[in-house]
Parts: sequence; C-alpha cells; structure tokens
Amino acid sequence: MALCNRVTIVGLGLIGGSLGMAIRRRRLAREVVGVSRQSSRLVQARRRGAIDRGSTLAEEAVRDATVVILATPVDAIVPSARRIARFMRPGSLLTDVGSTKASIVLSLERTLPPGIAFVGAHPLTGSEQQGIAAARADLFDESVCIVTATRWTNRRALRFLTRLWKPLVHRVVVMDPQAHDRLLAQVSHLPHLVAFCLVGATNHGALALAPQSFLDATRVAKSDPDLWDDILLSNRAALLRAIDRFDRRWHGLRTHLVHRDRAALRRFLSRAQSLRHALHER
Repeated sequence: MALCNRVTIVGLGLIGGSLGMAIRRRRLAREVVGVSRQSSRLVQARRRGAIDRGSTLAEEAVRDATVVILATPVDAIVPSARRIARFMRPGSLLTDVGSTKASIVLSLERTLPPGIAFVGAHPLTGSEQQGIAAARADLFDESVCIVTATRWTNRRALRFLTRLWKPLVHRVVVMDPQAHDRLLAQVSHLPHLVAFCLVGATNHGALALAPQSFLDATRVAKSDPDLWDDILLSNRAALLRAIDRFDRRWHGLRTHLVHRDRAALRRFLSRAQSLRHALHER
C-alpha cells in the first residue's frame, strides 16, 4: 500500500537508483520521480526501473512531492536542500542518505522555509561500485537505516520517515546525529581509510601476487575518492578520535611483536576473534 503520492529522488547513483527501485518494488509511493543533470542518466534510470519519470530541473520535480530524498554527494546536500526547499509544498518532508549527519542536520533542521521538515537518514549499505548501472532493488535488504532525531526534529516527519524506511531494511534505528557520526567513524570511515592505507603501503610486486584475503580486506579501497574525501573531511573530528584509538591498538600490537610476547599476542588476537564471531553476518 502506498504511503505517499510522490517521492522525488535527487541524484541517481548507486544509492539513489537503488532506493527508487526498492520503493517501486514495495509500492510505497504512487510515483517515483528522479532528478539528474544528465538526461542520459534519467533514461537509464527509467529503463532499469528506478523511476517512473525524470527531470533535469529539481525545482519542477519537487513541487508536488510528499518526500524529497537527497542522494547527492555529502558536500552537495546542504546547498541542494537550501536551493530546492523553497519550491517544495508546505507539509512535505526533505531527507537525505548522507554518510555523515551532524553538520547536515545542524545546517538544515531549523533553517528551511516554514512547513518544510528535514529529517536526516543514512542506510548502512553500499558498494565500491558506482552509478545507476550498479543500482539494484535489494541493496537495502537486511541492512540497518539510521534516522536522526534531535530536540528540534519534527516528530510527525520523523514517524513518517521511519515508516517509509521500515519495509526497505532489516531495522530502523533512531539516533542523535552526533552519535551517528561517532559510530560511523569507527565502523565505516576508519575501515575505508585502513583499506586505502593498506593498498598504498604495499609494493607493486606484492600487489601482483595478492591472495584473496588481501583482496577481501581492501575491497572498499576501490571506492570513489571524489565521494570519500567529502565524507572523511565532514566527519573529521570523530574520525581523528577513531584513528587515535586505532593507533593505540596498533602500537600495542607492535610492542607484542617487538618483545616476542606470545601470550600477549595470543590474547590480542583471541579477543578480536571473539568480537568478530559475535557480529551478526549480513
């Protein structure tokens, strides 16, 4: 059953395209409209079933939308929101799928035109692949979506956005945006940095012989640098704290090796093994 009349998705890359497919598959909206500056991408998105129709003009595409979802790079979310919010009808909801939340929510939650509510969201899924060609309807299956809430969040809009995401993911978690950024710094942003560093620290001769374990550990290093520099810089403070915590563990491990401390090394490895076994596989 449709929850709303029209959903407009601004940005039709991997996440935006997959979200359009998932919403249409679940019939959560009577119409999904896509926005892209490239008309060829709109044609491709429609052929792949991500949208019902498309437009290169966001101002027109958002006018009668119940929900507008910004699926642009992180650094474009705030300026895009401010530009298009004045064309949205009162009572509609503006949201995003950005990988960082605090700065976005702080910039938008109380600064949009009257009657336009902003609620931040972040589905914890993705791929090192890029673009509408990589989009798929099941991308969000079994994933978690974090929806942000502060003391100023419109509660009606928060409930509606939670209802929209629930059929698409395994679980919806409502969280303070600062808590989101601290968590993602540890479990997403730092691991990407480690993967990039691991590849960069390996000489070409070794890379040519890299086993599957190396390929698995560095898969996310294939991610788009143009997207990830924005994510890393926008969550700089939380990420630096996560790096410091990792650095203490790394130097502790190095000390065990320097001193040939087999018992300490085994405890270090066993603790990590136990924690990893306890994680739910998705």
